[in-house]
Amino acid sequence: MSLEGAYDPENIFAKILKGEMPCVKVYEDEHVISFMDIFPQAPGHTLVVPREPVRNALEMTDGALQATIVRVKRIANAVKSALEPDGIVITQFNGAPAGQTIFHVHFHIIPRMDGVALGAHGSGQADMDELKAQAAKIAAAIEMR
Repeated sequence: MSLEGAYDPENIFAKILKGEMPCVKVYEDEHVISFMDIFPQAPGHTLVVPREPVRNALEMTDGALQATIVRVKRIANAVKSALEPDGIVITQFNGAPAGQTIFHVHFHIIPRMDGVALGAHGSGQADMDELKAQAAKIAAAIEMR
């Protein structure tokens, strides 16, 4: 699948945005929803999903992209404050050859610890209670800003 193609309004992130699928929510406003990745590459792996219905960042309107990246920064700072990682990866994939697996634009915030290998993308489902605890810590750090 290339960068081109029609947006599928039934993708899992679109369903989460419509409230048709559950998520472990971290943050939500008129521009984005942020929630825990249930197949994390590291503990605290958080997703930021813009509300704009497009496949990837290259298709986003400038206004939606600007609003989203400001929130990505805010949420990444909350992850840093709440979980105290040694580093943070912020990434976003455009097209299947680049690693995109869900074709609704989204950003990954992945906490990194020195000496701990990054897990494979989508490899194993996390414990839901652990995700809820991480989400609560991150959400509390967002509210403090």
